[in-house]
Amino acid sequence: MHDSPFTDLDRPPLSQAALTRALVRPGGLWSDIAVVDRTGSTNADLAQAARDGVRQGAVVIAEAQSAGRGRLGRVWSAPPRSGLTFSVLLRPEVSPAKQGWLPLLVGLAAASAVRKVAEVEARLKWPNDLLVGERKLAGILAERIDSAVVVGVGLNVSVRADELPVETATSLAIEDAACADRDPLVRAVLREIETHYREWSQADGDADACGLRAAYLGLSATVGREVRVELPGERVLTGLATGVDGEGHLLVESQGSVHTLGAGDVVHVRPHVP
Repeated sequence: MHDSPFTDLDRPPLSQAALTRALVRPGGLWSDIAVVDRTGSTNADLAQAARDGVRQGAVVIAEAQSAGRGRLGRVWSAPPRSGLTFSVLLRPEVSPAKQGWLPLLVGLAAASAVRKVAEVEARLKWPNDLLVGERKLAGILAERIDSAVVVGVGLNVSVRADELPVETATSLAIEDAACADRDPLVRAVLREIETHYREWSQADGDADACGLRAAYLGLSATVGREVRVELPGERVLTGLATGVDGEGHLLVESQGSVHTLGAGDVVHVRPHVP
């Protein structure tokens, strides 16, 4: 009976029916919510759905993921039902130049939900991580498929210290969260994404007009710090992270000049300790 979904009572399965009732409604962003026991990658599943013409607002949540990956193909793994692993399919009408804000928008939504529901002080490491202190709580991966964008989220919820894939990671349980129940957490994250995405879309992607940039900077763990940026070709840039521009790029001031960095330009961004 090892495969029974109830073998680990601390990790109950999510209910597709309950989440659908709570989140899918006329005029809302979310059009379909699927909960699958296991898949290779929720991003890959929705990338195929995007190519097949599936409409905006599809969500795939995996109880276990065998080929989860972070940015630049890094492996992302966790025990079944110990985290929230899901992807959303968006078809933004905003100009592609401003769509660099989408992973930041989803990160902000996840951090806001974690702070409200779990009462854990999550902050945002540009471009795609949620941190508690210097430890990684969640990762975000955005991929463009034609005119669609698929954004994946991997959030450690009940992962125990001995289950962490790397020592620099953490989970809501390890951080003594007020709530480590995945059901209210995923509802809160998806509702926050919907709110931010609607406001950003209505502002035609203007991150200042919709308040997105101010809210993002308010939770940034990167801006205002000395950073060491590893670039392709083993190049390194050190300097002060001074802001995020209108297209979601990180601005780093180094030796008197400002460098504009896109997520695709960067291998790692770390605090710089001289």
